[in-house]
Amino acid sequence: MDPYAWTWTSEALILVPLITAAYFLALRGYPAPRWRIGCFLAAMALLLAVSVTPIHTLSMHFLLTVHLLQNVVLAEWAPLLVVLGIPPALAARLTRRGLVHALTHPAVALPLWLANYMIWHLPWIYDAALENPSTLLHLEHALYLFTGVAMWWCVFQDEPHRLGSGARAGYVFAAFVLGSPIGLVMALVPNAIYDFYVNAHHRVWGLDPLEDQQLAGMLMAVEQAVVFFAVFAYWFFRFLAEEERREDVDHHPTAA
Repeated sequence: MDPYAWTWTSEALILVPLITAAYFLALRGYPAPRWRIGCFLAAMALLLAVSVTPIHTLSMHFLLTVHLLQNVVLAEWAPLLVVLGIPPALAARLTRRGLVHALTHPAVALPLWLANYMIWHLPWIYDAALENPSTLLHLEHALYLFTGVAMWWCVFQDEPHRLGSGARAGYVFAAFVLGSPIGLVMALVPNAIYDFYVNAHHRVWGLDPLEDQQLAGMLMAVEQAVVFFAVFAYWFFRFLAEEERREDVDHHPTAA
């Protein structure tokens, strides 16, 4: 099998264009600046990249390292960009009531995202999903995306659950602290824990199963540290700036 073959999967070639078309239809009633549109299109490009390029082939047959990259894109990067791409007025409309309103609440979204992430990385469930790519794996990918969108929602959208800058910073820090052990455990355990990759008949990049797992865990931990720290730093420094302005107003009320 060619490890660098492209894969024409229906979930990418049908769903991604449909989601993109729906987004642009929604923009007719809820215009967005170019940077938001760019974020959304970048999210769609990432979804295509991990679904049809050799990334998908490598993840499905050869390397845990690449599969974890695919998972990170689906659960963290693409959802973050999707949330950034949605104009605030449309976000308020989508979350006005019902299930979406409830699922985007910080106290619901973060535990849901964490539980989903952790459950799918349990060895027996992880192996089962890879052995059933037309059913369980599609469900896994869909849940990564949906729970990721829910998790990032309150970080970048004000409706329906507005958080202050300090609360957003704390929320992102909690997500990092609670989510990072997944990658660290994989990097530190002394044995390869995923039978699917242990029993793989193909080896690439000169990695044995344990080396593959250790590299996968380290890269996942580094990625999460970079992305979550960047978002945390943005909101933390914004919080400090807001506090400084508030103190200036308190000390010089007539100037305000």
